[in-house]
Amino acid sequence: MAKKRLVLNFPPHLIDQPITYQLITKYQLKVNILRARITPKEWGRLVIEVSGTKKNLDAALQFVAEVGVDAKPLAQDVLWHEDRCIECTACTSICPTGALSVSRPDMRVSFRHEKCIACELCVPVCAYGAVEITF
Repeated sequence: MAKKRLVLNFPPHLIDQPITYQLITKYQLKVNILRARITPKEWGRLVIEVSGTKKNLDAALQFVAEVGVDAKPLAQDVLWHEDRCIECTACTSICPTGALSVSRPDMRVSFRHEKCIACELCVPVCAYGAVEITF
């Protein structure tokens, strides 16, 4: 099974089209919406993780390109530098997905990359540079 994290940019005239529905039903992909910003009469952005067969994934990417949606791989990634972390836990309270969490009772911070949606909320909170965004 193939898996990709993508950023889909929708032109304003496609905002009301069932593109995600097509990815699920026509191409039998599992779609996990990581982030979305959809506003009428403006460009929309959808960050998704899709998984399915390579054949279906390739066909789905061709479909979105044909209808006018710009699809790019998620180019940013989050790195957690455990050696820089002082276990202050400031990042854990801001993390919306629980990718950064604290284990009790030892109060150790841990990072689960697979849960991270690269929202960047943790970056300004960490004064020690333990969280870094790469492009």
